[in-house]
Amino acid sequence: MASDTAKQLRVGFIGLGRMGLPMAHNLLRAGFPLVVHNRSRGSVEAMASEGAVAASGPTEVVGSSDIVLTCLPDVPAVEQVFLGNEGLVAAVRPGQLLVDHSTVGPSTSQQIAAAISERGASFLDAPISGGTERAADATLTIMVGGDRQAYSAALPVLEAMAAKVSYVGASGAGSVVKLVNQLMVGIHSLAAAEALVLGAKGGADPEMLVEIIQTSWGQSFMMERNGPTIIHRNFSGERAQVRTILKDLNLIQDFARTVGAPIPAGDQVTQVFQEATDKGLAGHDLAAIVMLLEKASGCVVEQTRDTGANA
Repeated sequence: MASDTAKQLRVGFIGLGRMGLPMAHNLLRAGFPLVVHNRSRGSVEAMASEGAVAASGPTEVVGSSDIVLTCLPDVPAVEQVFLGNEGLVAAVRPGQLLVDHSTVGPSTSQQIAAAISERGASFLDAPISGGTERAADATLTIMVGGDRQAYSAALPVLEAMAAKVSYVGASGAGSVVKLVNQLMVGIHSLAAAEALVLGAKGGADPEMLVEIIQTSWGQSFMMERNGPTIIHRNFSGERAQVRTILKDLNLIQDFARTVGAPIPAGDQVTQVFQEATDKGLAGHDLAAIVMLLEKASGCVVEQTRDTGANA
């Protein structure tokens, strides 16, 4: 819980999407004065009804805040909000602190940090992990790159949205750690899909497979998450979509080429998510990549055990 002194910070939040909206809700619940902006005004009006102040654009947010947080969908949106003609960098004041929770490449974070530093302000790249469920219950993981003093200043605000906040290094380091995480998300999602299709094709019960693997060496959070989604055929894209993971995987490939690190499994899983997108699954849950394997194998992974009274 933030201290009374910390709650005197005026907080701005830009980007009230699937992740940003519940994060902003948690800041209000923690008692922070909050001003918000979003391209779509519905979520802004919803936040205003709960006590937030609605802003007309990024300039108004930064003019009314001590610390501004952003949670944006992609690199072009981040560049526009920070570096555009009416963006945050153009309006930031000396001593202010800007924090980006978006998933971008480290070079983007470093470029923004340098531009903000020239204005006498501070910037943290602080990407998030945990999905919409953990955004809602304030148990996100946040990995933070930038100046340590700025990190300390932002910590009470970040802790209102997360169960774990970690300082990981200089500007760009947070983005590096997030890309590593997303690489594992993509690879483990494909591994879980392959395992379930292989098991089901061989006659094993999918629910049994998920249960046993979660107490075995093959244990994986993505199997725990995606297994029930696949078995119960709930591929609605309300949590994490194929298009989002593909966007992240493309960032990972660019970064891997930049630093000269081979990612053979990453290259393969990027192709799979691209194929899923090409076949109309972009808006589906990321677990929907299993449908590509199911079609190739002629086997659908679904519930097979009797769940009735005689089970």
